[in-house]
Amino acid sequence: MKISPIHTLLIANRGEIACRIIRTCRRMGIRTVAVFSDADRQMPHVKLADTAVHIGPAEARSSYLDMDRIIDAAKRTGADAVHPGYGFLSENAEFARRVTDAGLTWVGPHAEAIAGMGSKSQAKNIAAEHGIPVIPGYRGTDQSEITLCAEAEKIGFPLLLKAAAGGGGKGMRIVHGPDALKEQIAGAKREAAAAFGNDELLIEKYFPSARHIEIQIFGDKHGHAIHLLERECTIQRRYQKILEESPSPVLSDVLRGRMGDAAVRLAGALRYDNAGTVEFIYHEGAFYFLEVNTRLQVEHPVTESVTGLDLVEMQIRCAEGRPLPMTQADVRADGYALECRLYAEDPSNGFLPGSGTLAEWIPFEGEGIRYDSGVESGSEISIHYDPMIGKVTVHGPDRDTVIRRMIHALRKTVCTGLPTNQAFLVDILQRDSFRQGEYDTHYIEKTYPAGETAPAGEAGITRALLAAAVTKCLSGAGQRTLLRAVPFGWRNNFYQKQSLVFLYRGREHEVAYRFAENRFEMDCGGGTYTVRPLSDAGNRRVMEIDGIRETFHISVADDVYSVHHDLCPQVALTYRNPFPEPGLRDEKNGYISPMPASVVKICVQKGDAVKTGQPLMILSSMKMENTIAATEDGTIDEMYVTEGEHIEAGRLLLRFAGVLQ
Repeated sequence: MKISPIHTLLIANRGEIACRIIRTCRRMGIRTVAVFSDADRQMPHVKLADTAVHIGPAEARSSYLDMDRIIDAAKRTGADAVHPGYGFLSENAEFARRVTDAGLTWVGPHAEAIAGMGSKSQAKNIAAEHGIPVIPGYRGTDQSEITLCAEAEKIGFPLLLKAAAGGGGKGMRIVHGPDALKEQIAGAKREAAAAFGNDELLIEKYFPSARHIEIQIFGDKHGHAIHLLERECTIQRRYQKILEESPSPVLSDVLRGRMGDAAVRLAGALRYDNAGTVEFIYHEGAFYFLEVNTRLQVEHPVTESVTGLDLVEMQIRCAEGRPLPMTQADVRADGYALECRLYAEDPSNGFLPGSGTLAEWIPFEGEGIRYDSGVESGSEISIHYDPMIGKVTVHGPDRDTVIRRMIHALRKTVCTGLPTNQAFLVDILQRDSFRQGEYDTHYIEKTYPAGETAPAGEAGITRALLAAAVTKCLSGAGQRTLLRAVPFGWRNNFYQKQSLVFLYRGREHEVAYRFAENRFEMDCGGGTYTVRPLSDAGNRRVMEIDGIRETFHISVADDVYSVHHDLCPQVALTYRNPFPEPGLRDEKNGYISPMPASVVKICVQKGDAVKTGQPLMILSSMKMENTIAATEDGTIDEMYVTEGEHIEAGRLLLRFAGVLQ
C-alpha cells in the first residue's frame, strides 16, 4: 500500500503522554502541535511542542473532549495527523472517523476496531466467538435499572459493574449484595457518563482473588499482527493500576504463549492495525478475556524497556502504512522492568486526590531509570484531570535488582508541595509478599486494612521535624531574632528551651530548641540533637545533625511544611500556630470537603434527620466520585454548597444541629 509520511502531528491530549509523543517526534523529525485548556497554559507539553493551540476551558468536555475544536486546531496549524494519546478521545470511534474524514492520518487502530472493542459487551462477544474464554456476565443493550438488577441477581454476588465505554477505574463498582445495588448502578452510570460521555454498563462475575495480566499487541495495515509479551498490572487502588511489571512472576512459558496466541488471534479477527492491549483476568491457572484497550497504555514504558522498542514510533510508522519492523519470532525479552505511578493523593486518607502547586519536581538520574512526566517545579495539578504526576520505570537484569533500584529512585525523587503516594510505593516494594510475587487485585486492601497505610518511619519523621523546625526558626521574624542570638519565641528565661508543635497524621509532635553559637540544641522524639544549618538555596537546605551532613528539600505553603529526605520521601507537617488568626470558627459539628471537588449530588436537605452511614452528598474530583456519609445520627442544620458548584479543600459543606436521641 502507499506510504503517507507524517510531517506535522497534533497530539490530542495533555500531560506526560503528550510530552512522551513530542520527544519521539523530535527524534523522527516530525513537527508537533499541542493543544491546551485554560488549566494547562503553563504546562510542559505546551512549551515542549513546536506550536500549541488553546482549545477551551479547564473542563475536559469543553476542551480535550471537544472533537470540533481539536480537528479545527489540526487544520489551522497544518497538521497532517492526529495522535490521541490515552484517555479522553483515544478510544472514541467517532473521533477516529472524523479525523480521517477530515483528510488527516489517525495514529491508532481503524475506527471499526475501536468500535468493536469500545463496547466491552461487544468485545466479549467477539472474543467468545473466537474461542477465547470470557468472564460470565451481562453484556446486553437494555440498560434499564430493572433489567440490570434482574441480571445481577442471576449472576450472583459479589459482582462488578463496569463502564462499557472506558477504563481506568471510572464507572467501576464492586457490589457485594442486593441492598446497595441500585445506588451503585446510579453512581457507576454518572461516573461513566462524566468520563466517557456514555453511561452504558456491563455486569461481570467478580473473582475475589485474581490477578490482572495484559498482553501488548501490535498490527499493521498489511495484515500482520504480533504480541510484545505481557505486563502484570495486578496491584491497584480504587481500580487504577499503580505498579506494573514484566515479566509476570506467575506465568510459565507455556501459559504466556497461550495468552499471547489468544491476544494475536483477537487482533487478527479485528484486522488490528496499531497499538493495543488485550487484558485478561488470571485465576487459579486459568485466564479470562477482560477487554481490549484500543490505544497506547499508560504502562507502555514497561514493554519498551524489556523489548527495546519505541512503541510511539511504531504507532506512527504503522499509521503511515509501513509494515511492522519484526515478526513474532524476533520478539525477545531483555531482563525485567517495573513501573510505579506517582500520584498526587493521600494514601493515609482513602487515597483522596490532591490539587495545587507542585513546589519541586526533581527526578533522580541513575542506571536503568526512566521518568515520564508532564510536570515541572511550579506546575499546577488541577482537579479537572487525573492526579498522576508521573511514572518511574526501572529496567535491569532481574527482579531483585530492579526492585532495589526502584526503591532508591523513589526515595531520591524530590516531589514536594502536595500529598503523594511516594512513601507508600516504597513501603509496598519493601514487603516480602511483593518481593515473592504473592499478591492479587486486593493486595492493597489486604495489606493495609481499614485504609491504614504505612507512615514514614520514626527516624524519618524525626528528621523531617528537625528540618521543619529549623526552617520555621530561620524564616521571617524568626531569622531576624536568631541573627541577634535571641531565640525565636523569646521569653524572659533565656536558657529555657522554646517549643514548636507540628501535626503529622493527626498527632502532635513537639520540637523544643535553644539557639546559640550558630547551632540549635533540639529535643524531638525522645532524643536530643545538635543541629547546625549549613546552607540553603531555594527549597534545598543542608544541615548537620549530630555531625552528620544531611540534605532536605522543604516547601512551605501557609502552615504546611512539605519535607523530602532520603529516609522520608515526603512528609507533610502542619505547624500549629500558638496564636491562631482571630475570627476562625470551630466547625466541630460540620462536614468539611477533604479535597477540591465538584458537588455532583446533594442527598439531604436542611432539617432532614439522618442516620450514621447515610450518604449526605457526592463529590467528584479527578473524575472519581467520593461519597460524604454521616458519621453519627443527627439533623441537618445548614447547607453551605449547591449541586454543580466547584469547591476548594477545607470548604464547609453542611452542619449538624445536634445528635438524635
